[in-house]
Amino acid sequence: MYGMVNKAVEELVCLHHGEHTWQKIKERSDVDVDVFISNEAYPDDITYRLVGAASEILGQPADEILIAFGEHWVLNTAQKGYGQMMQAGGRTLPEFLINLPNFHSRVAMIFPKLQPPRFECRDITPHSLRLHYYSHRPGLASFVVGLMQGLGKMFHTPVVVRLAIPKGDASDHDVFDVTWQTMSET
Repeated sequence: MYGMVNKAVEELVCLHHGEHTWQKIKERSDVDVDVFISNEAYPDDITYRLVGAASEILGQPADEILIAFGEHWVLNTAQKGYGQMMQAGGRTLPEFLINLPNFHSRVAMIFPKLQPPRFECRDITPHSLRLHYYSHRPGLASFVVGLMQGLGKMFHTPVVVRLAIPKGDASDHDVFDVTWQTMSET
């Protein structure tokens, strides 16, 4: 993963738990990188170790940390790093979700070694869709839930995300049911 992912994990931890806690997490994860460089690629294992150590140090399940990180990614990291692309992705939550493949294509132009996930929206209705998430990286379904919740907040659209079909023996990818209401309906 690119350094900006690990920098975002650091930012999230420091924002809510302080620099001292971040140093403890780095020590526990055996990560000796002083500063993550945003546009440099790092082994995925570093990110997984940081999340695992954060789970231990903070006493929270890794899934909760990944959900919080997904929200943070959308509301902070992506806004700072890809603000104009985020705005160009759509004016509403469903429009943005349907345009996700285009978004990742544009991001890949900035980060040539990027191995982004692939998203497909199917069974689209005025208030729901099925989001198909394809990734070679295991264990990130909770991160996707956080991303969807962050997008709901970004678009001021209450959203509910449920993992309908986990990646495993019966499926080569995760499938999420995503439902929302427009603000005029709440």
